Amino acid sequence: MGEPRPRFWRRSPAVWPLAGLLLLLAVNVADGLREGRNFLSVTLQDGRLVSPVIDIVKNGSYGLVLALGMTLVIATGGIDLSVGTVMAVAGGWAARLLLDGHGAATAVMAALAAALACGLVNGLLVAGARIQPIVATLVMMVAGRGLAQLLTGGKVVQIPPGGFQWMGHGLIAGLPVAPLLVTALYLVTWAGLRRSAAGLFLEAAGDNPTASRFAGLATGRVRCLAYVGCGVCAGLAGLIKISDIGSADPFGMGSTMELDAIFAVVVGGTALSGGRLCLLGSFFGALLLQTLTVTMFYLGVPSAVAPVPKAVVIIAACLAQSETTRRWFARLKPGRAA
Repeated sequence: MGEPRPRFWRRSPAVWPLAGLLLLLAVNVADGLREGRNFLSVTLQDGRLVSPVIDIVKNGSYGLVLALGMTLVIATGGIDLSVGTVMAVAGGWAARLLLDGHGAATAVMAALAAALACGLVNGLLVAGARIQPIVATLVMMVAGRGLAQLLTGGKVVQIPPGGFQWMGHGLIAGLPVAPLLVTALYLVTWAGLRRSAAGLFLEAAGDNPTASRFAGLATGRVRCLAYVGCGVCAGLAGLIKISDIGSADPFGMGSTMELDAIFAVVVGGTALSGGRLCLLGSFFGALLLQTLTVTMFYLGVPSAVAPVPKAVVIIAACLAQSETTRRWFARLKPGRAA
């Protein structure tokens, strides 16, 4: 008989962001009891389930979608700094079409097509022209912001009321649509990556592109498709954002969101050097960052100081996943040889 399979918490990097998420929830519950409120309470108001936990998931939908796309890119050994800008491009284009009287379906498809085009440009620059990913996506980050301002006429565009706002304010069984949509997208992506060879192709292209190419894998095409998928995810995040707030801001929408997406993916256990991906870890990582933001708000942490606890949590999660750190702690156990 072979050796027993390691338990989930020993073999999956997703356990660390999950543990951090549960710890933050416990802190919020304890703080709520001290203040005389129940953080985990769920109430029904006008057919809508209301709870701080539901608000965390709803407001974290943008980060969840961005983390999904970023996971695909980082698994190939790349990086995408333009996801926040692509959010602004897709959101601005959809808002402009809606303002001109086009239907919601037309606006959604056109916005996703624009986001796909941005991702394709990134992919061609990285995989085709062999430009460093950080340089290629930095170009799109700068150029895309100007494109978003061009599409909106350099001003914030208010979205007319209509069916488009269902994406941000609609309900299914009392729950907001956005997190349900994002969760379904994660499940479909996981099934596509783990129930086919697609996930293996992504990891192989990131782990050893030369060997993969000699083995017959079109690594350039795989990397390009990863950037296309990341662009589409960024476009979807932009659509959810403008549907939720009711306007498209070409200047500020998506600003610094690329950093949160990268943090969520790295905390979730996807190797920044490529060759390993963990969708479940990215999911928990994005929720961890959103929960941390809410926790600091409830604890009264000033916004100017807020990045410091976020950095501490990220460093702690990364150290917990480090094999070097684990070996160091293992040597500290009684009875273990130095």
